Amino acid sequence: MNKLAAELLGTFWLVLGGCGSAVLAAAFPEVGIGLLGVSLAFGLTVLTMAYAVGGISGGHFNPAVSLGLAVAGRFEWKDLASYIIAQCVGAVLAGAVLYLIVSGKADFTGTGGFASNGYGDHSPGKFSMMSALIIEVVMTAFFLIIILGATSHNSAAGYANVPAFAPLAIGMALTLIHLISIPVTNTSVNPARSLGVALYADGWALQQLWLFWVAPLVGAVVGALLWSTLLEQEE
Repeated sequence: MNKLAAELLGTFWLVLGGCGSAVLAAAFPEVGIGLLGVSLAFGLTVLTMAYAVGGISGGHFNPAVSLGLAVAGRFEWKDLASYIIAQCVGAVLAGAVLYLIVSGKADFTGTGGFASNGYGDHSPGKFSMMSALIIEVVMTAFFLIIILGATSHNSAAGYANVPAFAPLAIGMALTLIHLISIPVTNTSVNPARSLGVALYADGWALQQLWLFWVAPLVGAVVGALLWSTLLEQEE
C-alpha cells in the first residue's frame, strides 16, 4: 500500500503543480509565468516527487510510464492495474482541489478549458487531431527512452549515481517536452494528468480525452520497444 500511496500523492502533486500553474499563474495580468513557467512547473513536480517518494514506488506518476516500464521488463505486470488506478485517483483528487480553489474566485463563472488537453479548435495553436496524435506518441516515446536510459546501470552518470541524478534528467525531459508541445495539445504524455482536469472542464475535454489515453500509451510502448531492441545493453 505504501507504493500505491506514493503513486497517488506523486500524481496528485504533478496535476496540482503543473495544471495549477497553468490555471492560476500562466496568464496572471502582467506577471504571469507563461508557457515557460508552466513547462518548468511540470518538470519540477516530477523532479521533486521522484526524490521524495521515488525510492518507495519507482516514481512513475503516469500510466504511460508504468506501461512502458512493464514492456521494458523494469516493472511487474501484476502491479500495473493497481498503479494506474492509484495514479488516476491522485489526478482526479488534484483536479477537485484545483476546482475548489478556482471556484472561490469572486468572478468565477466556470472552469473553461481548465488546462485540459485538446486538438482542433481546442488546441492552443489550433493543430489538427493528426498533429496531436503524432506529437503525443513521439513525445511519450522519447520520455520513456530518457527514463529507461537515465535509470539504467549503463547511464552516463554511472550506476552508483543513478539514484541521485536520474530525477534531474527525467524532470528536465518533461520540461522540454512541454516547451515543444504545449502549443499543439497543452501537453499530456500522461493519461492520468489528462483525466484529472478533463472531469472538471467544459464538455469537449471529455469528448477528446480518448486521444490523450491512446497516444501516450502507444508512445510508451514504442519507446520501451526501441530502448529494449536498439539501445539496452547487458548490465
